[in-house]
Order: sequence, then C-alpha cells, then structure tokens
Amino acid sequence: MDTANSGLIGRSSELERLSALAVGARNGHGASLLIRGEPGIGKTALLSAFSRAAHGARLLRADGYEAESEMPYATLQRIGRPLVAHLDSLLPTHSAALRIAAGVAEGAPPDRYLVGLGMLSLLAAAGEEEPITCLVDDAHLVDTESLEVLAFVARRLQAERVLLILSGRPDERMDVAAAGVPVLELGGLDTLMSARLLNRSAPALIDPLLATRIAEEVGGNPLALVELAHEFTLPQLTSSWVTPEPVPVGSRLESHYLQRITDLPPDSRLWLLVAAAESTGDIALISGAAAQLGIPSNASVAVEQAGLASVRDQVAFRHPLVRSVVYNAMPADDRQRVHDLLRVEADAVGRGDLAVWHAAAATTGSDEAVATRLERAADVAGERGGSASRARLLTRAAELTPEGPLRGARLLAAAESAAQAGAARLALTLIGRIDTRTLDPVSAGRVVQLETLVGLFIADRERILSGAADMLRAAELFSGAAPQLEQRALIRAFEVMLTAEWATQDVTLPQLGERLAAGVDVADGPMSIILRGLSAHILLPYQDAVPHMREALVTLAEMDDADVLESGSVAVALTMALWDERASVTLLERSLGVSRARGRLRDADTSLWLLGLIELVRGDPAASARYIEQIRELRRAIGYDAEQVVNAASLAWAGAANAHVELVADAARAVGFAGAWTIAMTGLSIRELADGHYRDAFERLRPMIERPFLQVTYQQLPEFVEAGVRSGNADRVRGSADTLAGFAAHAGTPWIRGLSARCAALLADDGHAEDLYVEAIAHLTESTVVADAGRAHLLYGEWLRRAKRRHDAREHLQRALLIFERCEAPAFAARARRELEATGLKTGADAPTSLHDLTPQESAVARLASTGHTNPEIGAALFISANTVDYHLRKVFRKLGVASRRQLSERFPRD
Repeated sequence: MDTANSGLIGRSSELERLSALAVGARNGHGASLLIRGEPGIGKTALLSAFSRAAHGARLLRADGYEAESEMPYATLQRIGRPLVAHLDSLLPTHSAALRIAAGVAEGAPPDRYLVGLGMLSLLAAAGEEEPITCLVDDAHLVDTESLEVLAFVARRLQAERVLLILSGRPDERMDVAAAGVPVLELGGLDTLMSARLLNRSAPALIDPLLATRIAEEVGGNPLALVELAHEFTLPQLTSSWVTPEPVPVGSRLESHYLQRITDLPPDSRLWLLVAAAESTGDIALISGAAAQLGIPSNASVAVEQAGLASVRDQVAFRHPLVRSVVYNAMPADDRQRVHDLLRVEADAVGRGDLAVWHAAAATTGSDEAVATRLERAADVAGERGGSASRARLLTRAAELTPEGPLRGARLLAAAESAAQAGAARLALTLIGRIDTRTLDPVSAGRVVQLETLVGLFIADRERILSGAADMLRAAELFSGAAPQLEQRALIRAFEVMLTAEWATQDVTLPQLGERLAAGVDVADGPMSIILRGLSAHILLPYQDAVPHMREALVTLAEMDDADVLESGSVAVALTMALWDERASVTLLERSLGVSRARGRLRDADTSLWLLGLIELVRGDPAASARYIEQIRELRRAIGYDAEQVVNAASLAWAGAANAHVELVADAARAVGFAGAWTIAMTGLSIRELADGHYRDAFERLRPMIERPFLQVTYQQLPEFVEAGVRSGNADRVRGSADTLAGFAAHAGTPWIRGLSARCAALLADDGHAEDLYVEAIAHLTESTVVADAGRAHLLYGEWLRRAKRRHDAREHLQRALLIFERCEAPAFAARARRELEATGLKTGADAPTSLHDLTPQESAVARLASTGHTNPEIGAALFISANTVDYHLRKVFRKLGVASRRQLSERFPRD
C-alpha cells in the first residue's frame, strides 16, 4: 500500500500494519484486527484510506447502525449477502444455521457459535475464489449476535485468504465480545502531526506554540483539530491561548455543534432531528416522516452546506457526536413525535423490525400495545438464536408494561435470555427489578433456579454452597403446577451438590436423597427413572441401588439430543458409581458431539472438562491434557482467557510441586468448589503413592474416606488401600478392600474387578498374592483404564522382585514403564525405572519421539485425521476452518516424515 498518498497525516505506521495484514491474507495467512478509539480519533478515516488502496482483494463493508442493534444478525446479513453463491459448498448444518439466522429459512434457532462456524466457512470458501477484505466500522453499534459471530470468526482466522477488520469506540459490550482479537488502539496524533493537521486545515498558518497548546488540549484528536481550524478564526484561537481557559473541546465541542445546529433554518433543524432519530440513515423513511411534518424536500441542503451530514443513498452524519448532540438537544416531545411518524413510515413499507423500535422510543409511561409488539419481536429474535436481542427487547417491553404479574413475567423472560446469552450479571440485575410479590409459584421457582445457576456461572460462593438447597426450594415452588420443572430442579439440586460436595450448606445428602425419591412419582418419564437411580445411589445399600442406577444409565443413553446436553454431571456420577468407564466416555462424547454440531460451545466446554476429569480417573494424564488443550482452543474462540484453564489434579499427575497444586485447589475451595478441591487432593495422593510417600498419601486420604461422598469416595478407596498397606496401616484399610470387593461382586465391570483383585493382592500373604495380581492384570487389561493396568503390572513387578524373581519382574516392570510413558505419568514412570534398575537392568528416560515436536493444535488435528475424520469434520470439532486444518496437516506430515493419513494412523495408535 502506498501510505504516502493516503491523504492521512500521522497514520503511516497504522496503514503499514494494515497493509502487512492484507498482504498476508492474500497469501493465505488469515488475519483480524480491532481498531479501537474515541470518537473523532480517525478510525473511519483510517479504514477509508486503507480501503481505497487495498487492491487485489474483494472488499466487503458493513457498518453498524443503532437501529439495527436490536435486530439479530442484521450486520451479518449485509456481509453475507454478496457471498450467497458459496453457501452450497458448506456443511449442511453450517449453511442451514446461516439461512435461519438470516431469517430466510425455518428451523430450530441456531446457536450463535454454529452461525460463527458457518460464517467462517463461508468467508473461507469465498477466499478460495479471491482474497476477501471485510471492514466493519462502528462495530460498537453492531447487533450483539453479529458482533459475537464476527469476533468468533476473527479469532479463528489462520489459513484463509481473509482479512477482517472491526472498528469501534471503547465499549464494554464490544470489548467483551471481541476479547482475544488483536487490538490496534488508535490514539491521538503526536504534537508534530497535530500541528501539521491543524495547519493544513486552517485558513492561515498557526504559531507553533499555539498549535502545540491546542494539540495538548484536544489530546491529538483529529476531528477536534479539524473542526477547530474550520470554525474558529486565528484571532479566536490565539485568544484561547492567552487566557487560562481551555480551548473549546470535549464538552465544549458539543456546545460548538449545538451552535452550528442552532444556526440552521428551522426546517433544516427539524429535518436533522428526523435524520438523527432514524439512525440507519434510511432516506425513504426520513423523507416520508419529513413530508408528514411539512418539511420541504430541500431542507437537507443547508445541513449539507453546514457540514453536519451528507445525503446520498443514505444519510450519514459528519460524526456520531453530531447525531448525539442533535438528538439529545431537542425537546422530548419533538423526539417522540418524530419517532411516531417514523413508526408509521416503517410500518407502511413493511419494516416491522424498525417500526417497533420507533414505537418504543415514541412511548413514555406504560403502553401494553407497544409492549406486546416488542414481546413479539423478542420472540422472533429468539427463534433466530438472538438471545441477547431477545433480552433487550423484553426488557424494554417490561418497562412499558404496567405494574403487575405480566411485567414480572417479561423481566423474568428477559433475565433468562440474558443468562442464555452469557450476560450473567445483567440477568441478576433484571431479576432484582422483579416485584416477586406479583409472581405465581412457578415464576417464583424460575427466579430461584435462575439465581442459582447464574451464581454458579459467576462463582458466587454463597450461591454455590446453598445451591442444592435453593434448587430444592425451586422444586417446591414448581410442585403441583409444573411436574417437569420440579423433576428437572431436583436433578439440578444433585448436580449442584456435586459441585459443592461436602461443603454444601442448608441441606444434607440424605435429605437430598429423600427429596429426590419423593420426586420419582411426580410424573412418569425419563426424569422419573433418573431420579430413582440418583435417590437409590444416595439412600440404598449398594447391591440394592445397582439395578436402579443401571436403569437410569440406560435411560440417559436413550435420551434425544436435546436432553443429552443436560445430563453430563449425572452421567458421570452414575457411571462412576457403577465403575463403567466405557459408558461414561460414550455418553460424554455423545454430548460433546451434539454440542459441537449445534454450535453450543459452553456445553461443549462442560463436556470437554468432564472428559478431561474422566481421563484422570482412568489414569491417562496425556489424554486429559489433550482435552484441556481443546478447552483452551474453544475458550479462545469464545473470547475467554484460555490460559486460565487449569486442572489441579492434572498438575499433580504432571509432577507440579505439591504447594502449587494445593494453592490452586485451595483457591477453588475458597469460592465454594469443594468438589474440585477433592479431585485435586486425590490427584496429590496418587502422586505421593507414585513417589513412595505412602504415609503422606494415607494421611491425605484418611479424612476424605472418613467423610465419604458417594462415588467420589469410591474412587479413593483403591488408593487408600495401597497407601495403608505400604505405610504399615494394613488393618485400617481392610474394610475399604472389603467394600471394593462388594462393588466388584455387584457392578462386575472389568475395572472394579481388577481394582478389587489388586487391593486384595496387596493385603494377601505370599501364597495367594500372585494369583490375585495375575487376576487384576487380566481384568484391568480388559478395561480401558490404562494407568490402573500399568499400576497392577508395577505392583506385581515389585512383588516379583522382592521374591527374587528378577527376570519375571523385569517383564512386568517394562510393561508398566511403557504404559506410564505413553500416558505421560512421569512419577510412576520414574518409580518403574527405579524398580527395573533394582533388578540390575540399566534404564534411561527414552528420548522424546517426534510426536512431542508437534504443537498442541497440530497434535489434536493429527489425532483426528489419523482416525479417518475429514478436514471439514476436524474443523467443526476444533472450531477452525478446513483451510486451517489443511495448513496444520501439511506441517504435521513434514515434521513426522509421513505422506498419507494411513501412515499417520500408524504414528497415533488408538487408545
């Protein structure tokens, strides 16, 4: 780009940065940028200069409009309209999501992240034909759904011929949505450049000292500099310098605009008000409303001559500040009259979406007719996946609703939509505006339930600890009126208690179990069966609970896709109680697949997190780490700080210092996540076993065993037995071994049968231990719990070495070492090496294979490719485009020296 001829002063480095991004995009290195700056700082001028010189790319431009900010996917429609020819090349789910979001097809409301994947794929497909440059100015005015999709796309651009540039004012909503997008903070011009711009704009040369003073006063704001130079004479500017008063900028600049507006003829001022009220700049609506007011058609001429706005295909204000000053300076009665006329015009041309916005703006006090219309518009927005727009429209509808139950109902619906859109604190604010005295019991229960779920989302300690009791309170409010809601609330009470675990307040586990049992008969159906299984898990002896838990597990497996997304925590609890790790992974992977297919990234996040925990239970920290990396990648796509994704138990397996793990765990417990603390402590106890610190492990586990909590404690029993035997406390752990034997007899899965035999071997005399170790290895090898199989080989190898059967010991210790190295459990691998060396076999840590040279994303792509997934399928799973998948695969092939996916499958054996 030729920055010298751009016409801009003091922006050469910014133009060069944009030029470099454009060159990279043309060469297949997709990029994005958020240009952020205060009004008048030159964002639009920078984009215009760049677009004039951005040759060699197809230019798409769609600026934000306030009137469209309540219309879900309005900006996205304008960007996508020129690209419709490429829709058929997308995955059907992606093209369908885009069509439904655009309102041109019917179907279930698409999640905005699925729309984001569709838009990413659409731009990538168009980029295959020619490079794409997409510019969106005034992004702070873009509707929430479009903004979130554009930010999603911006974070995912990697190997596409696409450049996406957003530009807007500092705005909390925009900053949150665009988190993770590279930012160019556009500041004021330096003193030298400010003086140059001022002098270029002024009719006469300005003294450098005065120019410096003015530049400092306006902070180098280009618009303020230009306006000052045009409006004030040199004597006026000089006078401002010789007095202690600041130059007329900032709030004075608003007064300056007001003066210019006041100088207009009355008809032109009124025309300007109409234009300010119709922020999309729709010339037809503005002209129609102006005609109804009797404003002559040439009234806009004086406005253009004053430099306040231009009138072409649409009305464009000189600067957003002009519109703001015009609109807010006019009397409220005039504003309402103009909005009402614009409503009439919008209705007349079939623009109901604009008409309802103007109707609301024209209304003061309560107006049920307008409120009803807003509610209908909110429902339409919800059907198109616009949760944020629905929340805003319902909030305005509630404001126009007379006091009473309907007002509360609309506020509640708005709060639920806000929570669904991720605006948790807004949801709480809306709840706080509800007069709960006007609510019926079911609505009151929805309030309690929503407050609890939002409290979990924002990590409110009090709500986490009392969450189970609060959910039971919601269930009581639903009782007798909404049986499905009552049963769902009871199941959620169990899920919340899993989060707070032993720290739960206001309700005990047996009390919860009794309430769940009472909920079984509220209504027939899947939730009744699940409640029976959960209450049996809590209240009945294990052998009596097993059939009910199995029936609940079958029910979970048979649920439809919509319900399976709600069942993650329950599925984990029941499968772990039944020692059925295969079923656990199957259910969670199904939930993950459904959430990915529907673009529901927060549900995908939950499934990935639970899968990561299950892999730690299975003793495979490498597999757990892969899920953690997918969570990081997913959260980058959403816009969260991915580096904060930490699993304390994973840190323990990986060899982090105890103090570090305990610090992370204690932080989780401090906000009420006692379940996370327990998982971390269990991980530390396993690490202590690996390191041979048996007494430390015993003392860490003992208080948790003495304070049992359902299946959580079940998983600790094998560790407690090993720690007790090796620390000289065998008699104190025999009861735990007996409990495991009972589990094995009634659950009967290979996993629990192997663990029970392994613990029995530790306690057996030498005459019986060997058969039990062999039995344990056989069962655990049949299971998918890799580390427990490795630990059985390790314990048997240690027993054989002590029996002076070194050759036999080496065989099992080497198998254990291979398992621990593969699943990246360094502490157990080190223990296996020590034991091998004690047999006389010299070992050393194997050099890392070339697989370890891959980045986490390359590894994730390679593993999916090795199992036969296509590039589009991999892209959908990892929330990247097929182009980016291809880019990573080429690097993987080069690093590993392979030439085909078949060869890749040989390098990534299935677990």
